[in-house]
Amino acid sequence: MTLLVIMDPLGNVPIFLSLTKDVAPKAQRLLALQAVLVAGAVIASFALFGQEILSYLGISIPALQGSGGLLLLLVSLKFLTGDSEKHAQVGDVSVALVPLGTPLIAGPGAIAATIVFAKQSHSFDRYSAIAAALALVLVLLWITLRYSLALIRLLKEGGITLLTRIFGLLLAAISVQLIAQAVQGFVKG
Repeated sequence: MTLLVIMDPLGNVPIFLSLTKDVAPKAQRLLALQAVLVAGAVIASFALFGQEILSYLGISIPALQGSGGLLLLLVSLKFLTGDSEKHAQVGDVSVALVPLGTPLIAGPGAIAATIVFAKQSHSFDRYSAIAAALALVLVLLWITLRYSLALIRLLKEGGITLLTRIFGLLLAAISVQLIAQAVQGFVKG
């Protein structure tokens, strides 16, 4: 349940639609799948090796939250100012990789939660439960993004722009919350 709330399939719909609005429906479906696969690979990697990676690099969970918060703040500012009106590819980087796959879907919250869950697990059953939960959330994310394309017909261009601005504001608030949690973590630690 924690991963479902953090990864927020419905909350990512307006962002996905605004980033892919100028793309053909077939390409949008492919981008939805790519974003979910990238997020799954990132989170699975951190579930398996996250604690070791962070320890090796000397990175704390608050540092991860702070950097993720700053990245999300930059993305939210683009949504609020209308600069998100980009195509689904910037240079050689697909929006399925950045910002959808990471840091929006596989963001610092999901990564930190997965690292904590994996760290607390000491049996095959617990690891299996984490893997099953992650797989279920990723399938729900893919279904949500895949079938969100019907919203374009319902909301039209103006509705998508309005939702993009509203979710840009909410994303800014989430990013500030992540930064605040990072500061609290640094103060406590």
